Amino acid sequence: MIYHCVRFTLKPDVTEEAKAAGLARMSEHVDAIPVIKARVVGPDFGGGFDYGAVTLLEDIEGYEEYMNHPAHLEMDRTGLPLIDRFVSYDITDDPDPEIGAKIADVHRRRFRNVPDVAELVAGLPEYTGSAAPGGHGDR
Repeated sequence: MIYHCVRFTLKPDVTEEAKAAGLARMSEHVDAIPVIKARVVGPDFGGGFDYGAVTLLEDIEGYEEYMNHPAHLEMDRTGLPLIDRFVSYDITDDPDPEIGAKIADVHRRRFRNVPDVAELVAGLPEYTGSAAPGGHGDR
């Protein structure tokens, strides 16, 4: 299993209405992706971020399908412009010693094939973790 985790803080000028609409869209988009086994989206406590999400995916094939699903890409396109600080990371019990490299490859291909999302990610004021351009999960 792969637990894809994100934590984020919204830009200070994001209105309450935009915040509520963005979080609702995030839940709707995530609900539209059938490969997700479980997920949670909500307030983040104890880590200096406003919100977080955890998405459970069965394997690397499901992870890649999730990352490239049209609903996920739309979520990125509508949500990333609202974000100030963002971190993503993955936790897995997959015994494959190459799983980290495979996760990184998913992100490399995604950014190569979907340049507008890559530009949105690269333009975030602060972004670290498994999907960060240039890092792509490298340790």
